[in-house]
Amino acid sequence: MIKVVAKSSRSTSGQACGGKRGAAGRDFEALRQRRMRAAELFRRGKRQVDVAAELGVSAQTASRWYRAWRKGGRKALAGAGRAGRLPKLTGEQLAEVEAELIKGPKACGYATELWTLARVAEVIEHLTGVRYSQAQTWTILRDKLGWSRQRPARRASERDDDAIEAWVKTEWPRIKKAPGAEGP
Repeated sequence: MIKVVAKSSRSTSGQACGGKRGAAGRDFEALRQRRMRAAELFRRGKRQVDVAAELGVSAQTASRWYRAWRKGGRKALAGAGRAGRLPKLTGEQLAEVEAELIKGPKACGYATELWTLARVAEVIEHLTGVRYSQAQTWTILRDKLGWSRQRPARRASERDDDAIEAWVKTEWPRIKKAPGAEGP
């Protein structure tokens, strides 16, 4: 079972910072600026090979840009602005899911105070109508909401923290000072 706890520091952009995937690290604006620079060079009459050398791209990329520029001008090189599939959940839906998760599992009708990925997936499906696998649910919790996995501490139910603290303060110093306690 997995207990999920919200992190205190969250990304303000909603994107994963420094994640495993390269898409989160792409600078789409810099890529667009490079294509706009290519369009300007083509407009000035520069050859494809010169554009490729100046911008540090392959000849095939310069050729593709040139064809697009000839067909549609600068607008054709502007780009889509993002890569990959659009997310299934909007920011508002994610906020709604997070608010429900913060209430706790018992408030959502579960018997125990422990979130599992299956339970979180059920809450997401109930609120948004979007079904996710447990792996996808974990990605949403970790990357989109900034939550982490917490394992319950394994402690005996008979444990008496006050007695342990008293023992550490009184008995441990006495034992520590005993002859031969320095080490072997």
